[in-house]
Amino acid sequence: MSTTDAPKKPRETDDVPVPATLRKSLKNRHIQLIALGGAIGTGLFYGSSESIALAGPSILLAYLVGGLAIFAIVRALSEMSVEDPKAGAFSYYATRYWSKRAGFISGWNYWFNYILVSMVELSVVGSFVNYWFPAIPTWVSAAVFLVIICAANLLGVSKFGEFEFWFAIIKIVAVIAMIIGGLAVIIFVLPTASGVRASFANWFTVGNGFFPNGLMGQNSDGSWTGLLMALVVVMFSFGGTELIGITAGETEDPKTTIPRATNDIIWRILVFYIGALGVIMAVVPWNTIDGKSSPFVQIFDSVGIHAAAGILNFVCLTAVMSVYNSGLYANSRMLYSLAKQGNAPAYLGKLNSRGVPVAGVLTSAAITAIAVVVVFVWPEFAFNYLMSIATIAGIINWTMIMLTEMKFRKVVAAGGAPEDSELAGLSGQEALDAIHFKLPFAKVTPWVVLAFLALVVVLMCFSTSYRIAVIAGVIWLAILFAAYQLTQAKK
Repeated sequence: MSTTDAPKKPRETDDVPVPATLRKSLKNRHIQLIALGGAIGTGLFYGSSESIALAGPSILLAYLVGGLAIFAIVRALSEMSVEDPKAGAFSYYATRYWSKRAGFISGWNYWFNYILVSMVELSVVGSFVNYWFPAIPTWVSAAVFLVIICAANLLGVSKFGEFEFWFAIIKIVAVIAMIIGGLAVIIFVLPTASGVRASFANWFTVGNGFFPNGLMGQNSDGSWTGLLMALVVVMFSFGGTELIGITAGETEDPKTTIPRATNDIIWRILVFYIGALGVIMAVVPWNTIDGKSSPFVQIFDSVGIHAAAGILNFVCLTAVMSVYNSGLYANSRMLYSLAKQGNAPAYLGKLNSRGVPVAGVLTSAAITAIAVVVVFVWPEFAFNYLMSIATIAGIINWTMIMLTEMKFRKVVAAGGAPEDSELAGLSGQEALDAIHFKLPFAKVTPWVVLAFLALVVVLMCFSTSYRIAVIAGVIWLAILFAAYQLTQAKK
């Protein structure tokens, strides 16, 4: 597939039939919190310690750069979602505006990505439960939460939205409480556990300053460190923000709600990532954040709340449930869309009376359950190899979104806009100018983002723990290409 194989003539909408039978029940508050919840997870609460160790205070720049890239990716997806709100989002768009092969690869890549993520999230839920109830076997916790989340998804999209709304509220309250507590320590010059006076000046005076490890360098053990290497960790923590596009097909007013939620992503990143970590490193010296406990636990301890570990344990438990809830929702809609495209078995395209693709929900849940067993039996295999595929799958997904957006604009300019869109009947620059929610600097932005994602992949090759992901990604793409050819040969 290349960026030059766009259809020379507009494709008919009927080529990719997606019946408008899903319930448009997600309200503005649901979409806002789903978007926010997708950007706040265990990657922030626990994973941030790894990125801080790599880059020190300069990690704030890494989150800013990575956040801008994610913002551009979600804007590109939202540009298509507003004009053509359909279930399956980027898989549907890749099929409609690019090719059936592109839709197959995009859809199954995203589905498998979330299967792997859900598998690992469910496998660790037991460790959070054991914090309070050590006698409960971890597999029991995983099974219970799998059934609960599966049942919630079967009740209808509005119930999914409510679950995500409250999951996100818990995470937001935790982060805001940490920020306010940290600012109180700084403003009132309260004593800290480290003995170092809390101040934003600590960004520049503690541990060799703001760029302690430079842009990129090698440690004595041969491992690479620095700001650029931290970008790899940072980008993985942003996975899930593209869920906004998946919800477009079931949103009450996508032309209003999707743009608002998308535009809010950038300030959320500034507040909840850069703001939170900036306060943490002002209160807790960055070189004492070693990953043995969450930076959030350390700052709560500094504030004097010694039940910090228990509080964060609860927050992380809800974060894990939120990830699986979102994953199951996204996967069921993706299978539904793939079935309607002819890229998945037809039974996955059936809906129940509540407008829920039951077969997609149950199939994804069943495969996740099998995968969880694999995690318990071969934990090292699961975490060291399967998650590598999940991480590179995220980059593949983002790449596909940017390439598809360029295809979308070519088709729109050729007069091939959706028949129910305000762009219908328009062509050329007139059609492009009429796009409701445009990607800023659309002629340049996709290429800049693609170059950035390519840089992240190159940087992954310098890390022992992430190098396997690059190899896995190549193999995974080859499998998807082969699978598509096999499915087409049988027709």
